[in-house]
Amino acid sequence: MRHSTRRSTEFVHDPDQPAPKRQHGDWRVIRDLLPYLLEYKYRVLLAIGCLVAAKFANLGIPVMLKQIVDTLDVRHNVAGALLVVPIGLVAGYGLLRLSASLFAELRELLFARVTQHAVRQIALEVFQHLHALSLRFHLSRQTGGVSRDIERGTRAIQSLVSYSLYSIIPTLIEFVLVLGYFALNYDLWFASITLAALILYIVFTIIVTEWRTHLRRTMNDMDSRANQKAIDSLLNFETVKYFGNEAFEAKRYDENLLRYQAAAIKSQKSLALLNVGQQVIIAIGLVLILWRATLGVANGSMTLGDLVLVNTLMIQLYIPLNFLGVIYREIKQSLTDLDRMFTLLESDREVADAPSALPLRIEDHSRGPEVRFENVSFHYESNRQILHEVSFVIPAGTITAVVGRSGAGKSTLARLLFRFYDVQKGQILIDGQDIREVQQASLRQSIGIVPQDTVLFNDTIGYNIAYGRPGATEQEIAAAARAAQMSQFIDHLPEGYATQVGERGLKLSGGEKQRVAIARTLLKQPSMLVFDEATSALDSKTERALQEELTGLARNRTTLIIAHRLSTIVHADQILVMDHGRVVERGTHQELINLDGVYAQMWQMQKRQGDDV
Repeated sequence: MRHSTRRSTEFVHDPDQPAPKRQHGDWRVIRDLLPYLLEYKYRVLLAIGCLVAAKFANLGIPVMLKQIVDTLDVRHNVAGALLVVPIGLVAGYGLLRLSASLFAELRELLFARVTQHAVRQIALEVFQHLHALSLRFHLSRQTGGVSRDIERGTRAIQSLVSYSLYSIIPTLIEFVLVLGYFALNYDLWFASITLAALILYIVFTIIVTEWRTHLRRTMNDMDSRANQKAIDSLLNFETVKYFGNEAFEAKRYDENLLRYQAAAIKSQKSLALLNVGQQVIIAIGLVLILWRATLGVANGSMTLGDLVLVNTLMIQLYIPLNFLGVIYREIKQSLTDLDRMFTLLESDREVADAPSALPLRIEDHSRGPEVRFENVSFHYESNRQILHEVSFVIPAGTITAVVGRSGAGKSTLARLLFRFYDVQKGQILIDGQDIREVQQASLRQSIGIVPQDTVLFNDTIGYNIAYGRPGATEQEIAAAARAAQMSQFIDHLPEGYATQVGERGLKLSGGEKQRVAIARTLLKQPSMLVFDEATSALDSKTERALQEELTGLARNRTTLIIAHRLSTIVHADQILVMDHGRVVERGTHQELINLDGVYAQMWQMQKRQGDDV
């Protein structure tokens, strides 16, 4: 895959500072797009050749029509010629028209692969880059807005190529040819009037369209906001229903639609002004040209064929100019949309592989790695510290559990271990390797996690289990499901593993979703396991059934368990008790009970609440 320096991901901005908004000039966007198009440079050259040939054929059509008219003018031709010459001219006229169409279609045929390749390549790069961005980026952006930017950006490439290669450039070439023909064959008034009308038309169009650009941007912003609200509301369909807020959501969506409507009306009014002004300029230019041609015919310096030629050339030229305002506006909009997509590519990754990063090396896959947190301090926001110089070691092949009240920083440990964020102070070592100095892909491949909040893909149960190791066989998928105590549940489904789970897995219960998450982690067969409240959504009976399986699995792997139910971690080799981002107690279950501290209080509290500690 081609990479440019523009998309360098080595720069990492300060996460406490907002990422700067970038707005590039139009030429910068075109320059960024050109390398994608020039990957098929010979096709591009052939397409441009066809474009020029089509314009020459197009110019020849009115010239041939002039010859036909002059030949049929009995004042200048003998009667015998009237029977033979026009037949050849008419045939030539038809051939030129066919050639113009043929070259135009050949140009589009040649360029189709170029355009579609650029669309696919850029969309793929943006998609890959979005997955490479930090969790902070995705938590701060709304999915609907990002997907809309990608959709508009890919569509903008096709629009930009279509309008520029098929409209603007051909019109400019034709205009140069017409000016040259007028200058060589008629007096300078024809070329001067045509050039003056063109300049005035273009200047007027650009000025008014630039004024309208901010209205289009406002429309886009309102459209994106409305789309974001709609997607957010539909994704949280159950919550809306729980609180009976359908009318509230409709009102909130309508408020955004009203703002979009107001911006759209202003844009339409300005478009009407633009169209009227353009038609006035075109009409004046045509009248002046025809007036000069009429005078030429009257004084004998021009023939009727010349009058037809001039009129046909001007109409042929002004027809595409009628759409110049729309085309220019669409090109400007396409450049704006494309710039927004390129800006996504330039979003700082925040968490990036070092240039010298190597794959993570696990010394003993049969036992798992040693994990070491050394004086780790971390904050999401500078005014709210989450971890304060946390230090602990998870020996290879052992189980370490972390408990504590909500907000103590337990889940943050898992996020840092996966390197969704980088620590601000201290280091995290796996088998002696700082995770900031290894490749993220190899790091995450070595760790399996069952998160507290399991979100599934809108696909089948089999697909979601197999996501732990794409390419796994049906037998391996079934074995992972059995190990997660869900094979009996699947066997009772009419479609079995082909059962659709719905958006975010909403067709499954919380416990069923969690078992799918456990199954796909088992299928992944990582060297290290992280259970972040892994059985929190399960009933006590299912939890006990799973516990033995998880314990057996953990014996051969380094395991970190983040737990609320203390009964699930009494077997741990080491238990860490966290409070306000600090490790306040550590030891085995019995040692902590004997210490009669925070852990012992939590144990007694859960017993009193009948939580089956």
